[in-house]
Order: sequence, then structure tokens, then C-alpha cells
Amino acid sequence: MAQEEIIFPNNIRTIRLNNGMKMTELARRTGLSLSAVSKIEKGVRRLNQKQLLNICNILGCKLSDIFIKESDAVAGKWQTEIKRRLNDNEHGGLKVFGSGLRKIRQIKGKTIAQAARDAGMTLSVYHKIEIGQREIYKNEVEPLAKSFAMSANEMFDKIANLYKSGELTKQINKVKERVKSVLIPDNPVSGIDMHDGLYGAKLYDSARRKLVPVFGSPAGKSISFKKNDKIMIVAPASLEGRKSIYAVIPNSKRSGGFIPEKSYVFVDAAQPANVGDLALCMNADFSKLNPDDVVDAHIAVVHSDSKGKMYGALVDPQEKISATTMHKVVLILTE
Repeated sequence: MAQEEIIFPNNIRTIRLNNGMKMTELARRTGLSLSAVSKIEKGVRRLNQKQLLNICNILGCKLSDIFIKESDAVAGKWQTEIKRRLNDNEHGGLKVFGSGLRKIRQIKGKTIAQAARDAGMTLSVYHKIEIGQREIYKNEVEPLAKSFAMSANEMFDKIANLYKSGELTKQINKVKERVKSVLIPDNPVSGIDMHDGLYGAKLYDSARRKLVPVFGSPAGKSISFKKNDKIMIVAPASLEGRKSIYAVIPNSKRSGGFIPEKSYVFVDAAQPANVGDLALCMNADFSKLNPDDVVDAHIAVVHSDSKGKMYGALVDPQEKISATTMHKVVLILTE
């Protein structure tokens, strides 16, 4: 019997163990079954965006930490395991059967969705059979054949003849060439290219679109600003996908009451502030900050002096803030 298909190599188990957390605890806190968490850690079960972000929050890690990089110690193990499973499936005859099934479907003029529906299978299961990543059970043979208006024997004979004629060789080689990364974009190790694209890469991109980094939090009379993505929150729908957006937790005591406590201020680094705007102001060049640099920042109203030079104005008490960087505040969201 073929091995379960690895679709999402990940570092979840390593991070969990480093945190001293048992699998049962992760299952309880995610609301998933122990079996589901086990399959996720083995890379044979998919996650949706909400589950992925929840696991990051529970494990206290960044989104990028979940995805394997070439430099990770576990990368070689994943690569070896995926190659072994692919080899096992191919020598088990599944590549030939799947390629034959695909050829028959093409001859019949059916889409993969139509073939799956007619065979009484999910699209995912049917696709795995076609690419040789899933075994065929006895009770599935007749429905598969019937979906192409054939008997089981006729279907097997057709596949055998296609194989003998050499018509499947090109198709089998094409499937082999589709062994690509399911890891973080532009940093491949190994994996399988699914019918809906690079699952891991798409999951990362999709989840990342919904997140913004929190660059600052109150400290004394200002905001302690650090330009790294160690802490991230889900972005409001109106800001999704805008890479220039970041958030800070405001120092409400210096806002004169117009910024509520327990709120997030969302700032757009691509939008310079104008007079009258509410802006994040800091006396440092945002573009030159390193991830470990810490600077003071303020949320202030933008004013200009008699010479037209802009500055930030604070209240309670009143204070003039000189600023090298002024980024426009685009949204304030109360928790």
C-alpha cells in the first residue's frame, strides 16, 4: 500500500518540542483531534489559514518559522522521506495506472472535476490517483471504470495497451518533473506540486497577506519602535495584501483621549503624512532601520511651522516632535 502523500513539510513538531509542549496540549488548544495534529506534523494533512495562524499564536512563533528552509536541520530528512515515498509509489505501479487513467480521461474529453464527480470521489482523491500518489481500493475500481463507460477489465486492458505502446512514458516523465517545492517561496527543498499549485507556498502567501507586523508598543512617554515581524496580527479586510502596512500599540496617555486604550494603530509606510494628518513620527530614517534597532516613536498630529517645516504635535502635555519619518495613520482599531 502506498504511503500517505506528504503535502506540507513543516517545523511544527520541532517548535512544539522546543517549547516543551505535548502533542495532546497542542491538540486541545487548537481544537483539533490528536490524529489531525499528528498528521499535520507529519506533513500529510492540510491546514487552512485560520489553523496555521492559530498554531503560530499558540507556539509563539513567526509564520515563516513554520515553513522549512534549506538551512533547517530537518530539511534533509524531509527530502529523503519524500523521495522514498515517490519511489515506493512508482515501483508499486501507481504511476502507470494513474497516467493511464489520465490518458483515458483525456480521450473521453472529461475534465478532472467531471471524472471525479462521475467516479463518486472528491477532486483531491481522484487527482492523487491520477498522479500516482494514492492506491486504488477494490470497491473503487468498478466506479472508476463505469465513469468512463467501461468494465474493470476493459479499463485495465486499455491502460496496459497504452503502456505497451509507449504513450504513457511522456506523461509519467511529466509527472516526475512536477516534483517541486511546497515550502516557503524561493527557498525550495522538495515536495509535490499539487493540482492547486504549490500548497505550502500558497498557504504562506495567503496567510501572510492577512497579517501585519506590530512594530511598536508603549514605553514610558513614547512608543518603543522595533522594525521586525516577531509579533503579527490579523489585518482588517480593507488592509489585506498591502505590504507597506504595519501596526503599533499607541501610548493612549499622550493622545489627548482621541485614541482609545486597547487599540491598534495601522500605519502605511508608503504614505507620507501631510499637515492635519495623524501620523507615526520618529526622529530616525525608517528605511535604514535594522530589525534589532530600537527607537522612540509617537502618534501625533502633523503641523508645519512658519517656514513650512512639518513636525508632530502631542498633547497632555503639549510637545513638539521633530521627525525624520512621518507615516500616515490609515486606521485605528479597538480590540
